[in-house]
Amino acid sequence: MKDITNSKLIVITSMFFLAFGNITFFANVLGVYAADMENALFLLSLVVVFVCINVVLLSLVCFRHTIKPVLIALLLISSQSAYFMDTYHVVIDSSMLDNIIKTDVNEAADLISIKQMIYLLLLGLAPALLIYRLDIRASNSRFPAVENLKLLTLSLAVLIITLLVFGNYYASFFREHKQLRFYSNPSYYLYSAGKYIKSISRGETVQLQPVGQDARIPASDQHRELVILVVGETARADHFSLNGYDKKTNPHLEEKGVISFTDVWACGTSTALSVPCMFSIYSQGDYSDEKAQSTENVLDVLKHSGVNVLWLDNNSDSKGVATRVPYESYKNPDKNPVCDTECRDEGMLVNLQAYIDNHPDGDIFVVLHQMGNHGPAYYKRYPKRFEKFTPVCKTNQLEQCRTEEISNAYDNAILYTDYFLSQTIELLAGNSAANNFEAAMIYVSDHGESLGENNLYLHGLPYMFAPDTQKHVPLVMWFSKSMVKDEVDVELIKSKVNAHYTHDNVFHTILGLLEIDTSVYDRGLDMIAHDKEYDDQLVHYQQTK
Repeated sequence: MKDITNSKLIVITSMFFLAFGNITFFANVLGVYAADMENALFLLSLVVVFVCINVVLLSLVCFRHTIKPVLIALLLISSQSAYFMDTYHVVIDSSMLDNIIKTDVNEAADLISIKQMIYLLLLGLAPALLIYRLDIRASNSRFPAVENLKLLTLSLAVLIITLLVFGNYYASFFREHKQLRFYSNPSYYLYSAGKYIKSISRGETVQLQPVGQDARIPASDQHRELVILVVGETARADHFSLNGYDKKTNPHLEEKGVISFTDVWACGTSTALSVPCMFSIYSQGDYSDEKAQSTENVLDVLKHSGVNVLWLDNNSDSKGVATRVPYESYKNPDKNPVCDTECRDEGMLVNLQAYIDNHPDGDIFVVLHQMGNHGPAYYKRYPKRFEKFTPVCKTNQLEQCRTEEISNAYDNAILYTDYFLSQTIELLAGNSAANNFEAAMIYVSDHGESLGENNLYLHGLPYMFAPDTQKHVPLVMWFSKSMVKDEVDVELIKSKVNAHYTHDNVFHTILGLLEIDTSVYDRGLDMIAHDKEYDDQLVHYQQTK
């Protein structure tokens, strides 16, 4: 095969990334800067800047013996990055990388498509094979790194000059349109990978900080509580008929007399971020993955108080939340007795009564982590009998379906969640009557979902510019008659259903519902607290958000 120099291969590959791996990047740029004579030179300069940045990055790692493995790896990864950005308009940031790493095989299989394989073949495997067969010409210099240094210096010089000449444009580009750079391929996912690796290395060296070790159940609490927290997956508040959606997606819950909160916002736009955040003592503004990994969460506080805690999971995992409590996965038929094309959420309820019966003393707190509406294969998320809304999108290639078809498939999955929650309430109501439990259910989704609005799909966009559809989530509560009689003021709670709440409230609402006495409990963030002190603190909290 014809030989080529290091420098030439680096430049050619950088131009290849620009031409074929950044369709979404430049589509977004043209959405901000019109392709007219006024912006023509700036847009041309952006091409130069983009190539120079890639050349600089590659010059640092691509030497004679590393250039082939580095470029082949980047081509394969970048082809998939391009596919997901072009198809679903997602951003490959550190949170998305965390999602990818923590996604199980079944969830990953839902994403595989013919289009994805075409991207892999044309943008990944084909150019990778070409590079593999090339002969890299040895440098004439006694020090091969000098060739890279010259290329690096030249690229930096061109980059700096271009930025200075078009300084006014780039000041706006970097300050006012930060989100555009999130779509640059491969530079942004490389940056995100470095950030993610750094966060992991920090997490491995920190010691776990205790939280709420003073937690106890006061002697005045003479009743046993049975509370189930259902962590939903990818459910949107505006697709719940409880919140005014025009399709009847919650017929069972409407009959159960639940309380639905209309103004609830997720901590993040991905499961890997939102789930640990909602169980964390930290507010959204203070939260970080490092803090979550190094600090006990509300489940630990419940354990300190003597509550029996159990986590049942039909999702990929608990994202680190349940590492110190009993945990059971229901993702396969060996454990989950309700499986067809995939294992269903309702299977988590089958053996739950036995667990309750085997714990005759103390309060019980159970987390049910749903598969819910996990996309893009929404049509797989419900048994066939729940396919009420038709026609449905029956492919993971959402861009091939009409908006109505996507929405119908998604809404059928919501309909199945409605049924699952009603069955959870039935179990709680039975235990309240037979075993004298004060029983309650809280359902809250981890994040929302984009269903094609503004050509966006799925979730996981950086919070700062993610649409409300990815952040506005449903939160529903149900209380047994005994709990209404002795603990909660339902009418007062109903009067607050339109108040602003976030995942920040979950930690303290759990503690309040189980009547845990601890110094880490903040009554002002407890959604069910009901006195003047609570009202005053709620108003103050909302004013500071």
